[in-house]
Amino acid sequence: MTTILLIDDDTELTGLLGEYMEQEGFRVAIAEDGERAFGRIVDSRADIVVLDIMMPKVDGLQVLRRIRAESTVPVLMLTARGDEADRIAGLDLGADDYLAKPCSPAELVARIRAILRRTRPTDDKADAVASVQREGPLSIDRQRRIVTWADAPVVLTGIEFNILDVLIAQVGKPVSRADISLQGLGRPLASYDRAVDVHVSAIRQKIGTFEDGRSPIQSLRGIGYVLVRE
Repeated sequence: MTTILLIDDDTELTGLLGEYMEQEGFRVAIAEDGERAFGRIVDSRADIVVLDIMMPKVDGLQVLRRIRAESTVPVLMLTARGDEADRIAGLDLGADDYLAKPCSPAELVARIRAILRRTRPTDDKADAVASVQREGPLSIDRQRRIVTWADAPVVLTGIEFNILDVLIAQVGKPVSRADISLQGLGRPLASYDRAVDVHVSAIRQKIGTFEDGRSPIQSLRGIGYVLVRE
């Protein structure tokens, strides 16, 4: 059974969300503040974390920073509606996606399922060889969800892996931000949505550059991105 860890100091909200998620077939663990969150992540063996940004004592960004220092567990942030600064900061720190509060339990569960679908390794071993794609120094193993650059491992979050997979599958061809959002994040691109750009920026920082200093991921103004060959 998939375990969701809710980290939020709003006990009324976590009670409502927890009840709905359990009805949808999930096991739910709850941490009521950032200080308790770290131990609960390990104890609950969470498959995904739903993390509120605005919490007393230890805020969500501090919690997220520590999570990413130790784990690649998927993280969905809950942010105040219209607070773009928190969203960008969270994505920069390695969150997989965000949802503005207040949100409906049904939409939250749909986002969780989309993230889980795109961050879990496939069990299909028949296509193991075909799942490995190499483009110059960059290699991606879709089955084991492993990325290397010049044979050195590159640690990506689940959503970062998905976005890179979308780009490398269309190597040399422009991919729109809308397509990247739909295929990589599992949701349509919203107006003024910066999530794709922040994730791509993080991928660029983690993978290497060509000998001439160029990033293999090039931006195309007004279109999206393209992964180029050396």
